[in-house]
Amino acid sequence: QATATDQLVGFGLVAFSLVLFVYYTVWIIVLPFMDSDHGIHQFFLPREYAVIIPVAAGLLLLLFIGVFIMSVMWKSRKHTKKSD
Repeated sequence: QATATDQLVGFGLVAFSLVLFVYYTVWIIVLPFMDSDHGIHQFFLPREYAVIIPVAAGLLLLLFIGVFIMSVMWKSRKHTKKSD
């Protein structure tokens, strides 16, 4: 059974993902069809960042995954040497 804290954290993650998805979708799909002098443009970054931010986030994710796998393999290697 999930505790109340687990449910709250899960709800927060889902809500954050939904807000991020809606923001990015409006930024990429809706904004190009609106006049550039419309007031909604002040809430969004320049369009170049629509590519730069996801690429940087993906590279950071790959970096963290690689560091995690490397550390697990390194610890596993040390553990097998001690048992020999």
